[in-house]
Amino acid sequence: MRSLLLIASGIVLGAAWAGAAAASPARAAAAQESKPAAAPVVLLRLEGAVSPATADYTVRGLRKAAERGAALVVLQIDTPGGLDTSMRSIIKEILASPVPVATYVSPNGARAASAGTFILYASHIAAMAPATNLGAATPVAIGAPGGSPSRPEGGGKKPEDKGDGKVAKQEDAPKDSMSKKQIHDAAAYIRSLAQLRGRNAEWGEKAVRDAVSLSATEAKKLKVIEFIAPDVRDLLKQLQGRKVTVQGVERTLQTAEAETVSIEPDWRSRLLAVVADPSIALILMMIGIYGLFFEFSNPGFVLPGVVGAICLLLALFAFQLLPVDYTGLALILLGIAFIVGEAFLPSFGILGIGGIAAMVFGMVILFDPETAAGYAPSKTFIVGTAVVSAGIVFAIVWFAARSRKRPVVSGREDMIGARGELLEDLAGEGWARVKGERWRVRSGAALRQGQRVRVTGADGLTLTVQAENDDGRG
Repeated sequence: MRSLLLIASGIVLGAAWAGAAAASPARAAAAQESKPAAAPVVLLRLEGAVSPATADYTVRGLRKAAERGAALVVLQIDTPGGLDTSMRSIIKEILASPVPVATYVSPNGARAASAGTFILYASHIAAMAPATNLGAATPVAIGAPGGSPSRPEGGGKKPEDKGDGKVAKQEDAPKDSMSKKQIHDAAAYIRSLAQLRGRNAEWGEKAVRDAVSLSATEAKKLKVIEFIAPDVRDLLKQLQGRKVTVQGVERTLQTAEAETVSIEPDWRSRLLAVVADPSIALILMMIGIYGLFFEFSNPGFVLPGVVGAICLLLALFAFQLLPVDYTGLALILLGIAFIVGEAFLPSFGILGIGGIAAMVFGMVILFDPETAAGYAPSKTFIVGTAVVSAGIVFAIVWFAARSRKRPVVSGREDMIGARGELLEDLAGEGWARVKGERWRVRSGAALRQGQRVRVTGADGLTLTVQAENDDGRG
């Protein structure tokens, strides 16, 4: 009996050991599966001018990254600059983001000029690819003489002493108070961002005041950026274990093996990129106004009215996003009104020429120089629009001149001299057929039915006629 108990116990223990051994890999696999996955790295790409479209895409991308619990957002930029309002919108979102942001100037040959420099300074981590550059962050006033801003005080050449105790006026100083205000405001802004992130504030101010630039190697040497990386994957490896402070909380980045998730611009961002372009917005506005005008002048065509209404609403949406000077917009509308009026008033081109001048001046001053630095219709576009408008005015004047030489084909003037036939005997007033229509007619002489007559005058809807001789004259 005792032997049987020992054998049974051995069998039970062996089965238990075998079951535990078999369960160990399963438990290990389950534990591996239940282990939380590493937080992803979100990649955003900001290419081209900093505009309402790129700002919308970047802001919404940062918010999506926060919703996904991303470990890091890599903002890959290549920009010549853009709108001050859009730049500040992006920077505000970076500063408020619960996810650390690494601005990475890439690919090779890219740049982070003007607004791009501010965005890089605002980010938690600043990095560049080889053969890239940043800087030239001086605010540029649209329409400034010479195409570039004046340097602020302290930059450029030193005042020259002429020897008579007087110092020559510094030519490189700002030419007006607006330039000074823009430069001082931008310098203070980049200095505050540099102090927040522990970067080189002195060089940041120099980039604003003197429009200087740096290569990637120089930027790292001057502590403007922290990393140089040939690609995103290498950058993530370098960031492994780095500590950053986000909203007052210190975090350690785990990015070496993190999955990279790219967020591409959706249809909304792509539509904004097209509509919010200043040149496209102006074209949409003109198409909209001309389309509605054509529809109101020729009711029933439908298509011009539909297209015009859609284009005009899109243009108004774009102007709502852009920093528009409403004096310029009013001049453009006045110019279009003058060109349209040329088609109806005999001004011999005066209205049309005035309309072209108003449109050109309006396009030049349309965008606020304080907030729309470098973001305006090109000179080529303005000249092209002026040439097209001049062509329209010339065509209107030419057709009007031709029409004056044509004989009158309708109205009161056309009835004088027209021939007709009496429908009844006429002794004072009666009826006649003139140009295929029944008209009330009167004559000072008695006329018989069927007699040919000629119209000599008109009094309201009653025609004055006289008998037509055999030779065709009245």
